[in-house]
Amino acid sequence: MKQAFFSEPLIFELGGRGRIGELIEDVKVEIPKELMREELNLPELSQIEVVRHFTRLSQMNWGVDLGPYPLGSCTMKYNPRINEDLAWLDEVQWLHPLQNEVQGILELMYKLEKILASITGMDRFTFQPAAGASGELTGCLIIRKYHKDRGENRDEIIVPDSAHGTNPASAAMAGFKIIEVRTNEEGQIDIEELKSAVGNRTAGLMMTNPNTLGIFEKQAKEISEIIHDAGGLMYYDGANLQGIIGFARPGDFGFDIVHLNLHKTFSTPHGGGGPGSGPVGVKKFLEEYLPIPIVDFNGEKYYLKWDLKKTIGKIKDWYGNIPVLVRAYAYLLSMGKEGLKLSCKAAVVNTNYFMKKVSKIKGITIPFGNSYRKHEVVISVENMAKETGVTAMDVAKALLDRGLHAPTIYFPLIVKEALMFEFTDTETKENIDKYIEALKEISELAYSNPELIKNAPINTSVSRLDEVYANHPKTMCLSYRMLKYKQ
Repeated sequence: MKQAFFSEPLIFELGGRGRIGELIEDVKVEIPKELMREELNLPELSQIEVVRHFTRLSQMNWGVDLGPYPLGSCTMKYNPRINEDLAWLDEVQWLHPLQNEVQGILELMYKLEKILASITGMDRFTFQPAAGASGELTGCLIIRKYHKDRGENRDEIIVPDSAHGTNPASAAMAGFKIIEVRTNEEGQIDIEELKSAVGNRTAGLMMTNPNTLGIFEKQAKEISEIIHDAGGLMYYDGANLQGIIGFARPGDFGFDIVHLNLHKTFSTPHGGGGPGSGPVGVKKFLEEYLPIPIVDFNGEKYYLKWDLKKTIGKIKDWYGNIPVLVRAYAYLLSMGKEGLKLSCKAAVVNTNYFMKKVSKIKGITIPFGNSYRKHEVVISVENMAKETGVTAMDVAKALLDRGLHAPTIYFPLIVKEALMFEFTDTETKENIDKYIEALKEISELAYSNPELIKNAPINTSVSRLDEVYANHPKTMCLSYRMLKYKQ
């Protein structure tokens, strides 16, 4: 039996010889002969065929403009159009990085830094990192150089077992050995295990608060004291800042380094590989370690400051993804302090409303108790899987069948058959209710006719793939020549 990987024909399979979409007058263009192709193998289509083809493809795609995108730890919120309009101004789009004395953009970066410092309790920021993981690497390199300058051989980074996967990866890339500490029965870092893991080789601890389970780490200050007493530094993964923004600041918990995801928390577009922005903030005593340059102001003029004596160098070319900074700055100005607090409240209310409703559905449990969550919640269908054979993967596929985007699945790894939901501040009760009703229906079918769920999706343009085959290095081909069918 043939299994379709996609139903839409390739553009190379459309059209016919001699068809054209545009009439271009003959022009004389001087192109070096060595750059000329002998043959240009492009499909021949009329303009309407091209328009219809790409319109169909766009309709097969999903985005936050079409409906909820409840990917836990990713904060896929609506992107206000005014932010987009401002980022597309000619003054932004045509600005070249070598025009590095333009006062307008330097002023924007300087004032955005001040706002982010106020929100997080940090003193200075760099905008160079292009995403969260890039920010993590920046923070880990700062930690490494800080200890090296002090003549200390500290080569261990402590990471909770509920951490985002990029945390241990970033620390390892910076040359650290990863020491994992477990989560206790309340869904928080096990303090006693942390104490036993700390030593004179501890360089620091990387953690998120609220953590990946959506639970607020109430012992954050005590954790910071343990790490600081041992001579280490505290690193804050800002992916979950939405859960506390406006109400609590990482710097007040004892964190020394913070990264933020402007392409998540501050409503700039997220996905498709970029562009992103993961600025890193530090306390005053670490300012000299930031990547160069940073933006400064002498009372009359904004300028780029290069003379940081202990800098780790550059983490990325130029000064950061400027259009993302423009979007985030516009968002922050439009929201204001009270608006940010309201966005936090809305996200927390949405999450807890969803959690309380789904906790009553057969086969679904809330790991680590039903205590209040912040901006996201992890549910488990482990009981459903044991009793019916319907797994978290099956539930996710069944949600697609109902016109709903699936949440993050099988993460964090400490929860079996996990589905991780984050309904952001921009989602309505009606949209959340759609997910609740869909999960009720999926549960009922799982216990009455599980094959209907295990064969999902059947209503999408692409049916369920053989994921082992699709991911195998010998069969995976990411070009238009990919195999259309599997025998």
